[in-house]
Amino acid sequence: MIRHLVLFKLNDGVRRDEPRVVEGVDAFRALGGQIPELTFWECDWNITDRPIAYDFAINSAVEDTEALKRYIEHPAHQAGVAMWREFATWVIADYEF
Repeated sequence: MIRHLVLFKLNDGVRRDEPRVVEGVDAFRALGGQIPELTFWECDWNITDRPIAYDFAINSAVEDTEALKRYIEHPAHQAGVAMWREFATWVIADYEF
């Protein structure tokens, strides 16, 4: 199994309640039911306000590297990424467990 973690940081001046951000969150929340390769899916806003904290997180799992590739290339994932690219930056970590 591969854990796929993503941490998002909203760009300066971007607020969580902006319509484009709400739309991006909704798009990511829906991925768990749209992409069969995902064996585990959760995402939500960070609840702390520490200066080093990121704003939004995805914690997911897939069976193997081929499943991860199919997930990354899936049109619904790509559509969500395109939305988030407009208002945030992110870091990822993929590891076997």
